[in-house]
Amino acid sequence: MHRRKQIILASASPRRKELLLLTGLPFKIDPVNCEENMNICVSPRRLSRILSEKKARSAAGKYRDALIIAADTFIVFRERIMGKPHTPDEARKMLAALSGEVHTVITGFTVIDSRSGKRISRSVETKVYFDKLARKEINAYVRTGEPLDKAGAYAIQGLGSIFVRRIEGDYFNVIGLPLNALKSCLSKFGIGILHDFHKPLR
Repeated sequence: MHRRKQIILASASPRRKELLLLTGLPFKIDPVNCEENMNICVSPRRLSRILSEKKARSAAGKYRDALIIAADTFIVFRERIMGKPHTPDEARKMLAALSGEVHTVITGFTVIDSRSGKRISRSVETKVYFDKLARKEINAYVRTGEPLDKAGAYAIQGLGSIFVRRIEGDYFNVIGLPLNALKSCLSKFGIGILHDFHKPLR
């Protein structure tokens, strides 16, 4: 690893911060404000990579020699993309739609070396199987406020976990950053997570 190269997480998500902290790599958070066009006529996996690359490129322009990590996560249900609900009513409608069904969580992420311009983008899918939810369960969950800033109106790492019957794929992908795929990607930039782990395991 080039130990002097700064790692930038171009995200305001506290969940992505917590996941990247698990790697032990030192990094700085620098969120970017990019308008997300969800109506581009490409596949959902391709769209997730396009959105993450836009964020990464926006952040890369601010740094002379840094490694930028950006990601975008959304849900695909019956060929429709679900983002984050803006109101409690939208959250209730999303949860009612997902009730008793299977949906796919897609995270696209991009890593860019701002000095060399080297870029790698990947996308990861996880299938999530939901229980059948009673209306009173949905209403009670929405009242907690947890669904309002989450794709698909639930948090698998929070109270929303009680609705998830099972998953197929990477659990951390559902939270917002697929660590296994990221590890593989970072290795192509000369960063080995365990080799460069900077704090002692307890």
